[in-house]
Amino acid sequence: MWFGSVTLFPEMFNALQSGIPGRAQAAEHIQVQCWNPRDFAKGARRNVDDRPYGGGPGMVMMVEPLLLAIQAAKKTAPGPAKVIYLSPQGQKFDQAAAERLATEKSLIFVSGRYEGIDDRLLTLEAGEQWSVGDYILSGGELAAMVMMDAITRLIPGTLGSSASSRQESLSNGLLEYPQYTRPENFAGLAVPDVLLNGDHQAIDRWRLKASLGRSWLQRPDLLTGREQNTLEALLLAEFLQEREQKSE
Repeated sequence: MWFGSVTLFPEMFNALQSGIPGRAQAAEHIQVQCWNPRDFAKGARRNVDDRPYGGGPGMVMMVEPLLLAIQAAKKTAPGPAKVIYLSPQGQKFDQAAAERLATEKSLIFVSGRYEGIDDRLLTLEAGEQWSVGDYILSGGELAAMVMMDAITRLIPGTLGSSASSRQESLSNGLLEYPQYTRPENFAGLAVPDVLLNGDHQAIDRWRLKASLGRSWLQRPDLLTGREQNTLEALLLAEFLQEREQKSE
């Protein structure tokens, strides 16, 4: 997959040279290229922002430098590219969105700064607006990298095991079950016996129950409206009964 980034701070995307995104780039599973709107600005000072019409605090990013940067990125993209603007007004990014976007061949992320961008850009470059949460960041770069990382993990070949992405939190709409490794006992805490007996059917059952229980405790919204099958309903009932017994 090809990622284009329109940003005033291209050096921030050097962070993607580490970890899984870094290995994915080295293996040519993904490619990341950046365009700085300042390179397309006019005048000796190469301004990319100006005061908002109608007054108000702060500055607004100008439409022309952004538009020219996006057009330059599109010319480099290996095929049609979907444009994504990072904005707190965008739709909420989640695992389902990552899975959908992972089917694209090319994505261009536009990172705003200051008080935002001239709204005419959204008319001239009708793409998609996405948000990574209901909070304000200094710019869209961190949000763009979050999305790139989440999407990269879903590209075949980027993880050591193809099963890894399927077993992670939210991949099946639930939080992931607890994980343990050596030593078997630490600080008086032992690994659950079921994980030590080699009965994979029992292990799968325990993991699903733990996943349902953890979701109920920490993210009950994930269970709201979820169509549980008979096994899930039984396991969640078991979890709640065991939790009640422990509290007695």
